Amino acid sequence: MGVTKDVVEADHTAVRVALWRALHVRADPPPHVLDDEIGLRLAAPDDGWRDRPDMHVDATRRTRASIVARARFAEDVVVEAAGRGVDQYVVLGAGLDTFAQRRPEFAEAAGLRVFEVDRPGPQAWKRRRLDDLGFGVPEWLRLVPVDFEGDWWGRLAEAGFDPGRPAVVASTGVTMYLTREANATTFRLVAGLAPGSTFVTTFIRPLEDVEPGQRPQLEVAVAGARAAGTPFLSFFRPAEILTLARESGFDGARHVPVEELDRRYFGERTDGVRPSRGEELMVATT
Repeated sequence: MGVTKDVVEADHTAVRVALWRALHVRADPPPHVLDDEIGLRLAAPDDGWRDRPDMHVDATRRTRASIVARARFAEDVVVEAAGRGVDQYVVLGAGLDTFAQRRPEFAEAAGLRVFEVDRPGPQAWKRRRLDDLGFGVPEWLRLVPVDFEGDWWGRLAEAGFDPGRPAVVASTGVTMYLTREANATTFRLVAGLAPGSTFVTTFIRPLEDVEPGQRPQLEVAVAGARAAGTPFLSFFRPAEILTLARESGFDGARHVPVEELDRRYFGERTDGVRPSRGEELMVATT
């Protein structure tokens, strides 16, 4: 049975992402880009979750590949940065991110402090589920409840984040829900971090930029978000988001195209498990 819901509950989008990550493990043959079923345990869906229309194995193959690729890429950036002594990792719009539960030994060995930033209700729900499953919240993991329309940056500092020291900031699956102005504000804040910081963000391309075979999936996602009261507000072409990064003050920025993710994580697969152009990545540095 699923977890009983009340006024404090998981965000539906975060649950869907967690289920797609688990579906990659359960439906796609190895090697797996990301081995994550902890999000499935947190969400605790009903037994028939794989029968949901948005979990159709064939229709969502490329969507879930994009989801696991973006998560793996961000975590690879964290590992590389930790090797240079960076010890702060901020996850904006964390949802059911499970880096801290899957890789506690790495985080502790690297002296990493992880800040998960999210809205108060869903985060309170997640804290409860982490306790229920025996994970708890270790001292080095800070759950930071914020109002993204308010002073969320100040709340992050109150939780122990030091903007004067380098950090990795990941914002995956977030930009589309924010206005251009709100995205610009976030970019400027992160660009003001100490030299040696890295910002990893995803962005949704306009519908006409997406492969024809994947456009129906994006159209469904756009309609679903609108119906849920969380419409997609911002779409970017690569040149547009790179311009935003430069105007925000980053020293360097590069687009990570789907072809790079494909080469990096999906190799010679012939089963159709490869990411879509619909959502791509940008990496910016201070």
